[in-house]
Amino acid sequence: MSDGDGPEAAPGRGLVLDELEERLGAFQLLRKSDPEAADEVLDDIGAAGNVERQIVLELGAMRPLGHPDRFPEAHRIAMRALEVLDRNGARAPEVRVAGPLRPVAQYLVGLVARFIVRNYQSSVVDNVRNLYTRREAATAADDPARRMLSRARIHAERVSPGYKRNPLGVPTFLLGGAVISALVGGLQSAFDIAIASGAARVIATIVLFVLFFVASWVVLRGAAVARRRIRLTMERPLVALYETIGRCGDPPKDQARQFAVISVVLTGVAWFILPVGAAASFLG
Repeated sequence: MSDGDGPEAAPGRGLVLDELEERLGAFQLLRKSDPEAADEVLDDIGAAGNVERQIVLELGAMRPLGHPDRFPEAHRIAMRALEVLDRNGARAPEVRVAGPLRPVAQYLVGLVARFIVRNYQSSVVDNVRNLYTRREAATAADDPARRMLSRARIHAERVSPGYKRNPLGVPTFLLGGAVISALVGGLQSAFDIAIASGAARVIATIVLFVLFFVASWVVLRGAAVARRRIRLTMERPLVALYETIGRCGDPPKDQARQFAVISVVLTGVAWFILPVGAAASFLG
């Protein structure tokens, strides 16, 4: 009898790897020609829902690139789009505010837009670099796609530091110290004045309402500017890049939607302040 180490033993047979490849291969063959049989394979693997089905689809897609002939072009376009966004995405926007407040409004709206754009491009370059690195690690040494992925990964690593700058363009220690101290001092002074008399409470209510309303407008306007520039510059090239790579999820999203929600919250707070302040003045 053979103990498994002799010449009769087939090397590399009976491994879990064989079973895994067989099941994934069967699913790939059946998912278009025989969906019911493909569902049976999924059930056998343990995939019970849409997310699990997507997992099996991605596991079974063993090619490192979905469209290797178009990948270099998509990579070049995405890198160029990232450069253009970095140069233009954070530029001061046009704000339709008349009078001496226009420069202030442009600066504040520009801060919000710059913050969203800079964070987005940092997220993009990180995601693209990590995706290239992971696909390169999962590619056979003799696969021509490995060389393409290696070159693209080196490009992404080289440009990454240049896209990870301070999102506001203001020193962090200066911004934190100045803003926090001024905000705390202003709120404390406003509270001390507000409790002094009914007239002061009315004035404080109006001032707070205006501040929250203006903050809401600035945040919403800045988010709209950033979203428009990102969509114009980067969105389609990034989708095209992920499409040529294939089975790699969705590209990273910007934070414009979250900032729009913040704007709605600030507006709600502003309108809440009015009745609360009026009641406090009347009861006081």
